[in-house]
Amino acid sequence: MRIKVWTVLIAAALTACAPVQTTVNPAALPAVTEFGAHENPMEWWYVSAYLPGDGLALHWAQFRVRDPRVPVPVFISHVAVTDLRSGQVTFLEQSPGTGEVAFPPLRIRQGAWTLTQAGPQPGAVSTGAFALKAGPLDLTLTPLKGPMLHPPGFSGSADTGVLFYQGITRLALAGSVNGRAVQGEAWLDHQWGNQIPGQTALWDWFSVQLEGGRDLMVYRVRRLDGTVAQLIGSVVEPDGSVRAVRGLRAVPGEEWVSPQDRRYTLDWQLVSDEFDLRVRAVRREQELLSRSTRIAYWEGPVEVSGVWAGTPARGQGMMELVSGAWAPK
Repeated sequence: MRIKVWTVLIAAALTACAPVQTTVNPAALPAVTEFGAHENPMEWWYVSAYLPGDGLALHWAQFRVRDPRVPVPVFISHVAVTDLRSGQVTFLEQSPGTGEVAFPPLRIRQGAWTLTQAGPQPGAVSTGAFALKAGPLDLTLTPLKGPMLHPPGFSGSADTGVLFYQGITRLALAGSVNGRAVQGEAWLDHQWGNQIPGQTALWDWFSVQLEGGRDLMVYRVRRLDGTVAQLIGSVVEPDGSVRAVRGLRAVPGEEWVSPQDRRYTLDWQLVSDEFDLRVRAVRREQELLSRSTRIAYWEGPVEVSGVWAGTPARGQGMMELVSGAWAPK
């Protein structure tokens, strides 16, 4: 019965009339090292990686939801692993319940799933390695760049709600997935604010790690009617310096229709004043239907090729396409 109550409350917070408890001021940007929890309606920490050498792609997400009907924060977590050799997708969820976040250093726990940061080191709390232990994942993530805010520091708009957007765009990854030794590079995000997925906003999101050490993030926030509320991009250079993308366009290409009859664009052209890149899904069948958040989304690995400042460019990354609310039958 307790699980059913949690499920009803979190479903309401994520896909029904979730109240905005806190006014978010986009002009009051947080520090780049602010990895701890906040008292906003929606917050998440997220790790993703495409490991072509190991034939795997993965992501972990920890949600922390504040709802006035629940006296304590509600925690939900996801792990998805795609075995590109067998074509098998494993999607695991921890149902709404209790958990904890401490900082500094960052320590997140829901049940047996944890993300733990080494430290503390005064003045450098955000650069310690992270240990991620969640279901099939047993990984060490060592930052190769410092923490940053993606310009303009948030995603969203006044009508969709706003999420502050902080992260580390490149971390060395080592450890095991389902007992198999793996290594490669990962991406870490942290977002919080008053935007509610599936209720106030949808989005198309791209994380790209290019050969040579440059990283690119593109975020296309959509209203529920499909119109674009915001399109932002950021470049993180090999030395960690960050700048906004100028003249950005995200041109949709080929669509794929899922077994749930939902449409996802799996071929994109990302164009700006300095680059022209094609982003293509490695695998089509990546739709995930979350019973805990009641959201349908596509998440999977992408390969990237094109031109940057007149020079050939290649890379890889992950793409997330949020379709909207979903109710299990």
